[in-house]
Amino acid sequence: MPHESISVFDMFKIGVGPSSSHTLGPWRAALRFIKTLEEKNILFQTKSVTVLLYGSLAKTGRGHGTDIAVLMGLCGEDPVTIDVNSIASKFEHITAEKKLVLNGEKEVQANVVFLMNETLPFHPNGLSFLADCNNDIQISETFYSIGGGFVVKENEDKKSTVKIDLPFPINTASDLLHWCMKTGLSINEVVMENENAWRNETETKQGILNIWQTMKECMYRGCHTKGELPGGLHVRRRAFDLNKKLIKQNDYNDHASWTKVIRNGGNAFSYILDWVGCFALAVNEENASFGRVVTAPTNGAAGVIPAVLQYFITFCNGDDEDKIIRFLLTASEVGSIFKKEATISAAMGGCQAEIGVSSSMAAAALTESLGGTQRQALMAAEIAMEHHLGLTCDPIGGLVQVPCIERNTMGAIKAITASQLALQSSPDYARVSLDKVIKTMWDTAIDMNSKYKETAEGGLALNIPLGLKEC
Repeated sequence: MPHESISVFDMFKIGVGPSSSHTLGPWRAALRFIKTLEEKNILFQTKSVTVLLYGSLAKTGRGHGTDIAVLMGLCGEDPVTIDVNSIASKFEHITAEKKLVLNGEKEVQANVVFLMNETLPFHPNGLSFLADCNNDIQISETFYSIGGGFVVKENEDKKSTVKIDLPFPINTASDLLHWCMKTGLSINEVVMENENAWRNETETKQGILNIWQTMKECMYRGCHTKGELPGGLHVRRRAFDLNKKLIKQNDYNDHASWTKVIRNGGNAFSYILDWVGCFALAVNEENASFGRVVTAPTNGAAGVIPAVLQYFITFCNGDDEDKIIRFLLTASEVGSIFKKEATISAAMGGCQAEIGVSSSMAAAALTESLGGTQRQALMAAEIAMEHHLGLTCDPIGGLVQVPCIERNTMGAIKAITASQLALQSSPDYARVSLDKVIKTMWDTAIDMNSKYKETAEGGLALNIPLGLKEC
């Protein structure tokens, strides 16, 4: 099998919530379609653009903001830099006028069509862009949002993509362990050597710290914003109240001083448990509010890795830039193996492919960060996923809120538990390898009924009335 090259910055992408596959991916697909119009010198000849949403994108697209995402993308807005507070007003203007300014340059008619009963064969998350231009010219392209913000174009020639020759090619956990054992390098050191094939080490480190900066800003903002989440479920933000309840003093005004105040509050088990839950809630409440988040490896699971990393920083003396960089390097490699050998798309594999993968990533990173061996880190990753197998994706109303937000707290706690088990165990006696559990996750994904794969057609999505307030 050829080795796919996936960078740490492919796994961790800055964007806008609430979903990497239903928001960020379609947004990026729209930007790619704009590029096609520019390359064909036809953007200024375009009169109208229609976007067709298929499968899971159609069924849960409104709750996930897919229509908002594609329209923002067609306007040429960048999900990394857009003022997230401006999104709602821009969307309202476009829908009222049924027009947008294509790439910020040419006013055109715009329409988004939700094809609830049609699914394209390659992937449940399919969408097509149709541009009507002068002289009866029509341009169309179809894309698939395959999870984690990754997008592939239909019939795209893979040979045309730039291939990176990595010093340590990795597809499986066995490959990763092989290179670690052969070279004596830790997991994060192997990953950094591979990253050096893309860019110099200084750039990589700065980029990773920028990823962490976005994560911690999101977490801090989520802990200090109160109110109700949008979408009609009347879900109240809980991180604000929990943060206020747990904080013993208020003499802080940024993430660093906030962390210090939390650390000074003690190390009782219940106290730490409450904070881990609070960290995860904060990120995914921001995600549900179209806030700026980092795919880790997806938006729906974006709270797990920041929560576990913040736990490591606050309660395990991990407040050091090099330690943070190593943590995220290790986490990214475990996520990339899942993507290569299975999926990180809930529309393909249920929530085991999102929360399960993020928990596995965090468990491996925490274990290595706490002094565990390469084998123990992979053992922790296996334990975390093993206890997420079969987890369905059944968002109420198609919103990334219930049960999605709470699941991030569960994934974070399971990651920490898995790490502790691995650190106190000998991997030589492990009965299940990470590769075996990844295969099992994929087999389970194939067997899983489609109504439990981000379609809002089964589970909680059917049994909980829309608009019901949480107790």
